[in-house]
Amino acid sequence: MKLGRRSFLGASVAAAALGTAACTRAPDRAPGDPIVLQGAYENNPGEPIHDSMLEWARLLDERSDGEVRMSLFPSSQLGSKTDVIDQMLAGSPVITLADGAFYADQGVPDFGITFAPFLFETWDDCWTLTESEWYRRQLTGLEQKGLKILCSNWIYGERHTLLTRPVSSVEELHGMKIRVPANIIQIEGFSALGATPTPMALGDVYTSLQQGTIDGLENPLPVLENGKFQEVAKYLALDGHVLNYTTWVTGTATFDSLSEDQQQLLISTGEEVGISNNENQLAAEEEALQTLLDGGVEVLDIDRSEWQEAALSFYDSERVTSLWTDGLHETVKEAIG
Repeated sequence: MKLGRRSFLGASVAAAALGTAACTRAPDRAPGDPIVLQGAYENNPGEPIHDSMLEWARLLDERSDGEVRMSLFPSSQLGSKTDVIDQMLAGSPVITLADGAFYADQGVPDFGITFAPFLFETWDDCWTLTESEWYRRQLTGLEQKGLKILCSNWIYGERHTLLTRPVSSVEELHGMKIRVPANIIQIEGFSALGATPTPMALGDVYTSLQQGTIDGLENPLPVLENGKFQEVAKYLALDGHVLNYTTWVTGTATFDSLSEDQQQLLISTGEEVGISNNENQLAAEEEALQTLLDGGVEVLDIDRSEWQEAALSFYDSERVTSLWTDGLHETVKEAIG
């Protein structure tokens, strides 16, 4: 799969409340009952991620002859990403998408560098890293913490910044409150740019922009457009601060409760859908950009190299690097090649 950096510009949807699991393993099933996994994520129906999840659930049901099924819970129906990870660690049969920034907060700090600002220049850089020995060590470390990554070949998108007021230089970001997910890596990434990172659930962002509680947010273009954030924020910086590949993860308790054939089916179908997801993301990003422009969004004239230079201070952040293996940045850049 070769996608240049700038060339990348089903199952039922169930609504239910899930209580915290009271056990530390996947729940028992009666003989003959299908295995029902729960796919939970923040993305909304209509976004490429949700469409791809519909296809994953369909393939899983079809190829297992109904033995393994997946019910989908988009739009944070089962809670935030952190909530869902807590649920899987407690034994609930849930799957979610997560990135290195979240895995760093789960006790594998070196994994966080995969979400560092301006680390990757092309998507091929991402795939080279995910096939490296360094990456395999991170997967092993995560399994020791109770989390099993199923696939690492999904594009989530190139992340850009949408603002309520224009900026012409990175210095003008200083003091602006930018919504970020609740993890140290992304918080420190925007701190390095001089902004005031403000963690909050994506579902709270529209109202917060409307009320002036925050001044912007960052995400891939399809997520920005699908959330209708262009209605309350009109200035787009195509900074591409993170090439965001993503992973799908479940608890080791759930994964280990499956037969070897079921484990392989879950992984292979996820990876297969990842390929088609990436093709869909190409088209979706182009369409989303046009929709944003049609909605009155102005693309800001920024010097991306200026943003890259400012972001270098992230790699000197003691809050992040004090937890890293010595020489991590150099090790990862060498693995990328």
